[in-house]
Amino acid sequence: MKFFGLFRVRAQQWMNVAPEFLPFADAATDDLPLSRLLRLSLFQVTVGMANVLLVGTLNRVMIVEMGMAAWIVSLMVALPLVFAPFRALVGFKSDTHRSVLGWKRVPYIWMGSWLQFGGFAIMPFALILLSGDSNFGPWLGQSSSALAFLLVGAGSQITQTAGLALATDIAPEKARPRVVALMYVMLLLGMVASSLIFGSLLADFNQVRLIKVVQGAAAVTLVLNLMALWKQEVRNPAGTAASLEHPDFGSSWKAFAGQGRTARFLLAVALGTAAFNMQDIILEPYGGEVLGLSVASTTSLTALLAGGALAAFALAARWLGRGMDAHRLAAFGLLIGLVAFSAVIFAAPLGSPMIFRMGACLIGLGGGLFAVSTLTVAMGLERPGQIGLALGAWGAVQATAGGLAVAMGGALRDIVSNLATHGTLGPVLTDASVGYSVVYQLEIGLLFATLVVIGPLVRFAAEQESPRAKFGLAEFPG
Repeated sequence: MKFFGLFRVRAQQWMNVAPEFLPFADAATDDLPLSRLLRLSLFQVTVGMANVLLVGTLNRVMIVEMGMAAWIVSLMVALPLVFAPFRALVGFKSDTHRSVLGWKRVPYIWMGSWLQFGGFAIMPFALILLSGDSNFGPWLGQSSSALAFLLVGAGSQITQTAGLALATDIAPEKARPRVVALMYVMLLLGMVASSLIFGSLLADFNQVRLIKVVQGAAAVTLVLNLMALWKQEVRNPAGTAASLEHPDFGSSWKAFAGQGRTARFLLAVALGTAAFNMQDIILEPYGGEVLGLSVASTTSLTALLAGGALAAFALAARWLGRGMDAHRLAAFGLLIGLVAFSAVIFAAPLGSPMIFRMGACLIGLGGGLFAVSTLTVAMGLERPGQIGLALGAWGAVQATAGGLAVAMGGALRDIVSNLATHGTLGPVLTDASVGYSVVYQLEIGLLFATLVVIGPLVRFAAEQESPRAKFGLAEFPG
């Protein structure tokens, strides 16, 4: 196909660039060329596009242009979280899928793709009903929109869980850290590119154009995911035969969770993810309300966060590829987070937008290191033939903790700010920054809690490498 030929040409051009300027080129091997890796990573692009459309574009359109109540929109955006805990089950099912065709991951990625497509397909009609063009009352538009959001969110999570499991299946063990980093980069690039394209297409906003954009997203999702799947998973009918016996999910989960360090690791993932995500919806308002930054200036914070995350992915790929322990790198990301949130807090009394911007960039750097490192650890927790279960558990904890943290951060900021403005907290704590500062300080507390939880894991890894390791983070009491 022309698309695949184009990818091979572009990948070969990238391979001619020196590795120090393209940190992920060395993720490719003779059996796993870069062109194949880039094609497979397209499923991450569609997941990033779905995130931008749901959380960014449609969120703003429904609140501002369509005049919907913010709490209803927030509820719709949060609906995909209902499916998040089931990612472990999806991963397990993809590990043990029975198929005459011999595929384990492909059916789940394809099913997730169609759920994404279906959600986007009915979303334009739901938006028409939301606009009031219906004789059935607002309930029909709201319920159909909720269904569309749920389908897109569930499809994205199924696709991502099975897609990451497939990437792990086909990647050599030594190349897995760099493959993980590449997958994260493509997710981020998908979000950045989608936001720019959607912003350009909707600059002259009208409802017909919005419907076209959503329909276009549905088509692009199906095409890119099909390209990502093409000739990726080797057919193995003997491994997916109906006659094979597989343990049930309950016993598999019990065995997986019963491993010595699994419960502690998943707790660290939950706490760390919550710590880095609680500020998601209040960072830009903090810059505008407290530091007086313009809309253009606060919008640039997204680029700073993305830049920090990209740097984190490059560093993680290099350091993990050289044998650095993933637990230690995750702890290093947490330490960077402590500096980042401290900088954001001190930016207000110092009146320094520059310190604020540095803090935002460091949030992206620390959060990126933590995310990539913990995903790499999750890959190492797999039991034979159950990588999908391990990745699903990681994804379920991360998605659930991140979503709850975002909701908690916004609510906590509103509650504390309301108390401060009414003088309930005393004559000193009446500044507009009080509500934000409480959230950032809570995040610092969560980072310290995560360090306490992850400390014994770092120590265990250090003892495995060398019983006489020097005193450092690994030796701090957990």
